[in-house]
Amino acid sequence: KCGVFAPVYTPSGVAAFGRDSESSKSVWPAEEGYPGDYNYREFYRDVGWDLEMDYVRPYIHGDIRGNTGIKYYRITGRTDKKEPYNEHRALETAAMHAGNFLFNRSKQLEHLNDYLHMKPVIVSPYDAELFGHWWYEGPYFIEYLMRKAHYDQGVLRMTTPSEYLSENPNNQVLTPCFSSWGYKGYNEVWLNGSNHWIYPHLHAAADRMISLANQHKGCYGLMEKALNQAGRELLLAQSSDWAFIMKTNTTVPYAVKRTEEHLLNFNRICDMVQNNGIDERWLDDAVFRNNIFPDIDFRIYAD
Repeated sequence: KCGVFAPVYTPSGVAAFGRDSESSKSVWPAEEGYPGDYNYREFYRDVGWDLEMDYVRPYIHGDIRGNTGIKYYRITGRTDKKEPYNEHRALETAAMHAGNFLFNRSKQLEHLNDYLHMKPVIVSPYDAELFGHWWYEGPYFIEYLMRKAHYDQGVLRMTTPSEYLSENPNNQVLTPCFSSWGYKGYNEVWLNGSNHWIYPHLHAAADRMISLANQHKGCYGLMEKALNQAGRELLLAQSSDWAFIMKTNTTVPYAVKRTEEHLLNFNRICDMVQNNGIDERWLDDAVFRNNIFPDIDFRIYAD
């Protein structure tokens, strides 16, 4: 009954918070969101491409042009004739956008409070790489927003999901429908003709991981090290980035290579475990190369 403005509990007891699309539209899209403002720094113009090769050669790798991180222009508009970046003007714009975002959320909450007759929550999640990477002024926007929320208003306050649940423990129980932040809100980005071939392999690998984890719960030493690495390789193979890249058709060979590489590593480790013949030198190299989640415990896959 509360839409995305209150959490729900699933039958298993997990709390689910819905993403507010209105606040997301203000920040995320380059076309209609804040990051596309003409005063902000232009991400796609870099001195590594703009300046004469003789000038930039000492700062790049050989004769291969690339981004240096030094950018002289602002977005300006839909034109190749970009104007110089003005940091003062850009930060003033970020402060203005922070104030606008806060004003809109305050009005949104006032309306929701009257309509729902309860304390609503607005969840506005974004990819971290937006702030400071695609949107150079994004971290300043966050700082200004936090300061303005603290000093300039009394309608809303920042909170976390855990804090909200502690203060508002009584919520509906239901099973949320399947959804994602991707195109059309479903799974079309990650499951389509460009990438569906990966899932039979990923599902088979997950089943194999569960089986081996149950068989070797009490192991230690080299066997434990191998199974921990199998868990890392599986998680890396399951990364949604690879399917996403295949769909967007950017660096597809790289995404395919990474998917296949981690699955091959995973199955090689599983074969060694099942045959009780672990190649320690090869395993050490795999751990060195793919060392994400250093404290992983393969037993999380056991029943």
